[in-house]
Amino acid sequence: MTTLGELERAVMEALWDADGSRSAYDVQHRLEAEGRSLAVTTLLTVLSRLEKKGFVSSDRSARPHQYTAVSSRADHVAELMHTVLGDAGDRTAVLERFVGGVSNEDAAILRRLLGHSD
Repeated sequence: MTTLGELERAVMEALWDADGSRSAYDVQHRLEAEGRSLAVTTLLTVLSRLEKKGFVSSDRSARPHQYTAVSSRADHVAELMHTVLGDAGDRTAVLERFVGGVSNEDAAILRRLLGHSD
């Protein structure tokens, strides 16, 4: 699983929060609203790299080009969790520490998802 750099993550957050495709200009406006001023050329470079990494798809038939996240934020985070768990030498210890640190609400969700009653 490829990880995201800080700028890549900010761009992906903008795409994940979008309702549909976005142009580099749309992403630029979103990041400016968050206090980050970046040139469109920089964003196009980042979007191109994200596309090569498989995070973004582009529609180059439209002007300006439109970019869409290939998968959801939840899919990405779940994949990161699977990667970290897969890299762990002692999966049981990692799972014990993870489960021991979740809130009661999250524990209830986990029990429900695993098919157990509260």
